[in-house]
Amino acid sequence: MKKLLMMAAVLLCSIGAFAQQEVGTFTLQPKVGLNIANITDNDGGKSKVGFAAGVEGEYRAADILGISAGLIYSSQGTKFEFEDEDIKISEKWSPAYLNIPILANVYVVKGLAVKAGIQPGFMISKDDVDDAKSFDFSIPVGLSYEYANVVLDARYNFGLTKVADGGDSKNSVFQITLGYKFKL
Repeated sequence: MKKLLMMAAVLLCSIGAFAQQEVGTFTLQPKVGLNIANITDNDGGKSKVGFAAGVEGEYRAADILGISAGLIYSSQGTKFEFEDEDIKISEKWSPAYLNIPILANVYVVKGLAVKAGIQPGFMISKDDVDDAKSFDFSIPVGLSYEYANVVLDARYNFGLTKVADGGDSKNSVFQITLGYKFKL
């Protein structure tokens, strides 16, 4: 137990040495990737793959802490499959959102960040679903790894708001992106 506590103390004392960007710098990161999306409480629904792309800016507030905000186009939704008289029917609900992730990025080792924050989103297309809500709010959590300014980011967005009137379904989105950081 004493060895474990000693190793934890050494790690915490040395975390500042792992920073890749200097305190007070600002970076801009265009990114592109994919979503594996579904909605909760979805009988007969399956995950669907969608497109994600956008840009995030990050301010390095401290050696181990960055604050980022972005604008991400995100294709979300679900895939429905039904069987009716030996015929398999497959439909997709593929709304597109403009999401605004606002994250705290904690750099635990060189290049590796743990991320968490809030994400308001605005539906920009709804695929003829009349009762779909145009606003979405989620909690994104994830990890990113940066090497030579190339950033691989994986996050899960926990939906908190209902996607439509008359139900309890919420967005559930796993997102993986690849980006490049430019220092401004």
